[in-house]
Amino acid sequence: MKLAAVGSNCIDYYANIDGGKSYPGGGPVNMAVYTVRNGGSASYIGPIGDDDYGKIMYDAVKSKGVDVSHMHIKKGTTAVTQVELIDGERVFGDYNEGVLSDYALSDEDIEFISKHDMVICDLWGKVEGQYKDLKEKGIVTAFDCATRPEDQEAQTAMPYSDYLFFSSDEGDNEALRNQMKKYQAMGPKLVIAMLGMDGSLCFDGKDFYKYGIVKCDKVVDTMGAGDSYIAGFLAGIVDGLSIEECMHQGAATATETLKYFGAW
Repeated sequence: MKLAAVGSNCIDYYANIDGGKSYPGGGPVNMAVYTVRNGGSASYIGPIGDDDYGKIMYDAVKSKGVDVSHMHIKKGTTAVTQVELIDGERVFGDYNEGVLSDYALSDEDIEFISKHDMVICDLWGKVEGQYKDLKEKGIVTAFDCATRPEDQEAQTAMPYSDYLFFSSDEGDNEALRNQMKKYQAMGPKLVIAMLGMDGSLCFDGKDFYKYGIVKCDKVVDTMGAGDSYIAGFLAGIVDGLSIEECMHQGAATATETLKYFGAW
C-alpha cells in the first residue's frame, strides 16, 4: 500500500494540559501515519505555515516515516484547533485554518500523487474541486466526509470518489441504508458508514455488508479511530482483500488507536 494523503492538517492545542500542549494531526495526516504503522508507505501532500506549529507538524510526521517531500511550507500560520479537556471529554473551540484557506494542488503535486496506489482527502482538505482531475488521470480516489456527507465539499468530491467514507451515530437503519444507496448511485464503487461501537456498514451497489468491532481491552482515547479504520480498510483494498476482510482490517487498525491518548 502506497497512500497519498492530501489536504487538511491541524495542530490540536490543549490549553489546559501541562500549561499548553500541542498535538499534530488532521484526518489525512493521521491516515498517512497509520498506513506506515501497518507496514505500508505514505506521503502527505499539503501546506503548513512557517511558524513554530509548522515545525512541530513537519518534524512529527517525518519522524513517523511519512514522506514529507510535498509538505509545502508557506508564509503564514499552520491550522490550529483550540481544545479543552473537561471531565475527560474534548471540547473543541476556535479553529484557524491558516495557510490551508486557499490551498490547491499544483500540477506537480498531482503528478506526484499519480505515483501512489490511492489518494485520500477529507472534508476540510480544500481539494474536492480537483477530484475530477485526479480521477481523469486514472488515480484511485477515496474521500472522508466525516459526519457531514451532505456538505457541498463532500457532494463535489462524491462523483469522483471510488471509496466514500462517512461517520454516523444513528446506527444501522433503513434511513442510513437509503442514504448510502443515494451516495453510491452518484459514482463511488463502495460507500462505507463508520458507526462507532456499532461497527461499520458497506454498500457496493448491490449488497450491504456489516461488521462489528474488534474488542479493545482498555479504551484510552477514541481520537483518530475513524481515520485508522479508513487506513486499514484502504490497505485491504490495495491488497485485494474481500469487503468483509477490509472491514475487519479497518476495525482492527482502529482498535490499536484506541489504546493510547491522542491520534498517534
